[in-house]
Amino acid sequence: PPGSVDGTLRVTEQGEMLQALFGFPDIAVRTMEVYTTGTLEAWLTPVPAGLDPWRACMDRVAADARDGYRRIVYDDPRFIDYFHASTPESEIGQMNIGSRPARRSGGTSVAGLRAIPWQFAWTQTRLMLGAWLGVEEALDRAAPRGEGELLRTMYREWPHFQSAIDLIEMVLAKADRRIAAEYDRRLVPLHLQPLGEELRGRLARAVQGVRAITGHEDLLEATPVIRRSIDVRNPYVDPLNLVQVELLRRMRAHPDDRVHTALMVTVNGIAAGMRNTG
Repeated sequence: PPGSVDGTLRVTEQGEMLQALFGFPDIAVRTMEVYTTGTLEAWLTPVPAGLDPWRACMDRVAADARDGYRRIVYDDPRFIDYFHASTPESEIGQMNIGSRPARRSGGTSVAGLRAIPWQFAWTQTRLMLGAWLGVEEALDRAAPRGEGELLRTMYREWPHFQSAIDLIEMVLAKADRRIAAEYDRRLVPLHLQPLGEELRGRLARAVQGVRAITGHEDLLEATPVIRRSIDVRNPYVDPLNLVQVELLRRMRAHPDDRVHTALMVTVNGIAAGMRNTG
């Protein structure tokens, strides 16, 4: 927030990120450059005008996004069954790949699931649901209120809002409706598949809404390095997704230690390729 940075910044990184950010001298220097320039920019950039109207608009957008998210995740009776069928969440919970249990308590509800396995499961299927769900509804509702131009101004002039939208744009660029649809086709019972179709439609609306705010014809066109990084990794990750779908089908039909081991390999491979694991 404006005024909160006075020339210094304290950063906490997760343990598994230390190698990625500081494991090689050139990358470590680049990481420190990012920290330094970010700190200087936040410290020296003048406070933007119009913050109060922007914050009021942000509150409305946030409330609409929360309502849209809860309507699917908590209020749709099909959602829990769809979540368990379409993602490897249950199988991930049985793997020794996390520092803590996937759930805080027993049961199958979303409320007992920790945040990391929740995001991790949707990342594996490439739907990335937990990162964008609700955005599409919030932006759809903002347009009839005449707030489209206001949101575009906020994106251009308010670093906080720009950062939020840019992060959502990055996740949307990693999502893949075709891959997510394949998980549904092979793993989800027919009576639950309409929910998957609805969610993929919401994903398309989120992409359209974010592009309308940023003015980008293509996602991440303003950050070609990230766009290129995703494009380079996808040809390696896509086949892993298709293999994982088949392994999940086999595992659920006839549990087998060899299939379980192969499934763990795909989980780790997709996580490494997507880079947003939770």
